[in-house]
Amino acid sequence: MGKILVTGADGFIGSHLTERLLKEGYNVKAFVYYNSFNSWGWLDTLEKNVLNEIEVFTGDIRDPNGVRTAIQGCDSVFHLAALIGIPFSYHSPDSYVDTNIKGTLNILQAALQLDVKRVLITSTSEVYGTAQFIPITEEHPQQGQSPYSATKIGADSLTEAFYRSFELPVTIVRPFNTYGPRQSARAIIPTIITQLLSDYKEIKIGNHIPTRDFVFVNDTVNGFIEIAKSEKTIGEKINIATQSEISIDSLAQVIIDIINPKAKIIHDPERFRPEKSEVQRLFGSNKKLRELTNWKQNYSLEKGLKETIQWFSNKENLKQYKAGIYNV
Repeated sequence: MGKILVTGADGFIGSHLTERLLKEGYNVKAFVYYNSFNSWGWLDTLEKNVLNEIEVFTGDIRDPNGVRTAIQGCDSVFHLAALIGIPFSYHSPDSYVDTNIKGTLNILQAALQLDVKRVLITSTSEVYGTAQFIPITEEHPQQGQSPYSATKIGADSLTEAFYRSFELPVTIVRPFNTYGPRQSARAIIPTIITQLLSDYKEIKIGNHIPTRDFVFVNDTVNGFIEIAKSEKTIGEKINIATQSEISIDSLAQVIIDIINPKAKIIHDPERFRPEKSEVQRLFGSNKKLRELTNWKQNYSLEKGLKETIQWFSNKENLKQYKAGIYNV
């Protein structure tokens, strides 16, 4: 893959992907969001000897000139930079259009101009909306049930257009619900874990009925790397999923039983999505991923939750979270 640019390298999945690529000996440039604090997000938590191996580029994915500058000299691009919080997309949809659609367009145009050999664009299982059939294959209809998912559908459509119009060697990667160490508390698993580890006796969650297909971050990262290694994946849309599902209520109870069986679940109306916006069921097919690559699932939900809880149990990690505040 030559020199690899990872956008969103300061985030949850991006930081794990950057770390893994370095361990495998790849030359990595990390695109992180510019800020006046000189913060590189989760990359700041890596060991100094690891950080020293990374070329860090600070910029804004919405800026075409900055994106083009970042991509210069790179052979491959893993594009993960995005706004992903669904509740915040109800409040500020314009920012999602600018970041998720225009940001992806900037990547595609720069990659085309600079003759990049491989481009992976990160999509999401949310583009499918509530499952019309299961397991959800890549041929499942798309339905924008939130401004967030609508912008990701738009970005996916642009990506496909650049493949068909210009033969840009792109792949659309669709992770289902990835979880693990470093994940934001806007996601359900860190929300539950941080409340429990902060000794809350009543654990607030939103709608408990929907089901999700949860993928441990190491398996998601493996999916990205295996997809990039295979020429068979060029021009394709590919799920990363476990091909299983669990309800939010059942998931919460599993975590409660591990950490504090005396805790009770409270359904907080503030955390509910609008009824027609709620994705009721996500249960993904990984058949295409297994057929076109050497990917295999290494983490069961039990094993992944154990590693995730262990990470959050470190007081230095836990204190970076505000368990008592609903994070949109």
